[in-house]
Amino acid sequence: MDNTPAPGENIAVLRKARGLGQAGLARAAGISVSYLSKIEIGTRPVTPPVVAALAKAMRVPTQRIYGQPFLGPSEQAALLDDLRRAVRRYTLPREDVPDPAQVSADVRTAMELRAQAKYLELLTMLPKLLGQVTATALSSAPGEAGAWTQVADVYGCAYAAAHRLAHSDLADMIVSRQAWAAQQTWNPEAEVAAAWNEAGTYQSAGQYDDGLAIIERAISKYETAAGQDAPHRAMSLGSLHLRGIVLASRNKDKQATADHLAKARYHATNIPKDVLWHNLTFGQGNTALYELAAHIELGKPDRAAEIASPLVETPPTFLMPSRLGRMYIDIARARLDMKDHEGAEEALDRAFAVAPQMAEAHPMAREVVRVLFVLHQRARPKLMTMAKRTGLAT
Repeated sequence: MDNTPAPGENIAVLRKARGLGQAGLARAAGISVSYLSKIEIGTRPVTPPVVAALAKAMRVPTQRIYGQPFLGPSEQAALLDDLRRAVRRYTLPREDVPDPAQVSADVRTAMELRAQAKYLELLTMLPKLLGQVTATALSSAPGEAGAWTQVADVYGCAYAAAHRLAHSDLADMIVSRQAWAAQQTWNPEAEVAAAWNEAGTYQSAGQYDDGLAIIERAISKYETAAGQDAPHRAMSLGSLHLRGIVLASRNKDKQATADHLAKARYHATNIPKDVLWHNLTFGQGNTALYELAAHIELGKPDRAAEIASPLVETPPTFLMPSRLGRMYIDIARARLDMKDHEGAEEALDRAFAVAPQMAEAHPMAREVVRVLFVLHQRARPKLMTMAKRTGLAT
């Protein structure tokens, strides 16, 4: 397995190719020269907002800095190519209309695999399933909302796989297909899920203002169109505010972060136990995880560590691996910021245990592994294992 170049290495190469010194690039990105130097040599992690700032300064997409798509154990080119072909043929499914009970069961299986962060297993079934649900919807009577809701939900699963395995162009194409399917459903909740993923594409690209605009538009549209069903309304609006928390905190907008957090908490009062709905997880537990992540983005790792302490001691069993894995990655980042290297390694180890395919490919998990590996590779054997699994070492 070839070593995957780290973001710091990619930044140095791109900077030099553009004839930029560290001082000039640091000034353009709004960071210190010292920080940029440490990023390039691998002793500090580069965070998503800094990646966005550096990418803008060098006029490259964020994926160029991350080196995405990653080469490594979670990379399955043939499976992704099959998915790409199925997504491209979105109005021309080759599959026949299946037995309704079987296709419903398969959709539930796909959504469960997404929640379990088992992206490779999900990829094996998505191309055929996309064709089947689309064939079903195209053959259904006009206004048949249920069939098109299944199409939108399966595209939501496909987005998760493409996004997590770092194929941003495929994720962008999938989001447009999900929005197309959601528009056929007359189901405001399906449109919320599509808007959530659309905002996610802007988040991945570091375009936080645009992502927030998508969220605000979706909130306004949902409030106008939706009924008064309290649980569904709380889950939909609360989920949109969770995405708003991430976008606002990465944009360093403290007031917008606080506003979205307050509204998410309000809606979470109606959902004491987290619920999975149209591939979105919402409730009091998940809201706490987003608050934890926001404190990290806003430069308060000590507050994040404080929130994390009870979660590490008693992990919330009602959350799926996709959310638990992300929680441990965020905790690892907070502890690294506080120079608690042993604690960061412990959190990463838990992320690899609960959601290995996520941990192998997640940019922040890879950054924390990279920094710890540079600092402690000889002293900590587990780091070598994690570095190999992420493709950062041979």
